[in-house]
Amino acid sequence: MAQHVQSLIEHYGYFGIIVILIGGIVGLPLPDEVFLTYVGYSVYRESLGHIPALVSALIGAMGGITLSYYIGRRFGLPLLQKYGPKIHITEQKIEFTKKMFMKVGPFLLIAGYFIPGVRHLTAYIAAINNYPYRKFAFFAYTGAFIWTFTFITLGKVLGEKWRFVGYYLSHYSMYVILLFVLVMLIVYYLFKKRNVQK
Repeated sequence: MAQHVQSLIEHYGYFGIIVILIGGIVGLPLPDEVFLTYVGYSVYRESLGHIPALVSALIGAMGGITLSYYIGRRFGLPLLQKYGPKIHITEQKIEFTKKMFMKVGPFLLIAGYFIPGVRHLTAYIAAINNYPYRKFAFFAYTGAFIWTFTFITLGKVLGEKWRFVGYYLSHYSMYVILLFVLVMLIVYYLFKKRNVQK
């Protein structure tokens, strides 16, 4: 993977970062976190600038999530159900994300980036649920910044050990998902409790 990414970055530079992240967010089966970590490693090696890499990644993530939202508004759930399985977006993932979005939509738009399979769906689900674009953009773009900054900086800090991120993601991603669900449920409970007290 590293060789292919390295070749892509050498040939297309920051534009390549944008294109890969747009494709990854829309739903192509790309290891986005590993890619972002490698971008951070490239910053560590000084073959990319830190700020330009962050800006390019942010543009790519924002572009991908916006395109997903537009597709959801234009074509709706049937398209996702028909073509989703071809890019590893299953009916179970769709239902899970719909239920979570109904409960904690804004939090899901921000934190969903950190869960493979969920970040590919949040924009579609938001659009299908007629979530206002301004609210969607605020939370989704905030999440895009946090996500890209986290993994690029992680790759820069880890340096030669950047591959550890891919290893831990492949071995412990299920635990991360379970922890995320637990946190979302706690946040939802506290939010509802506060509203009831008002």
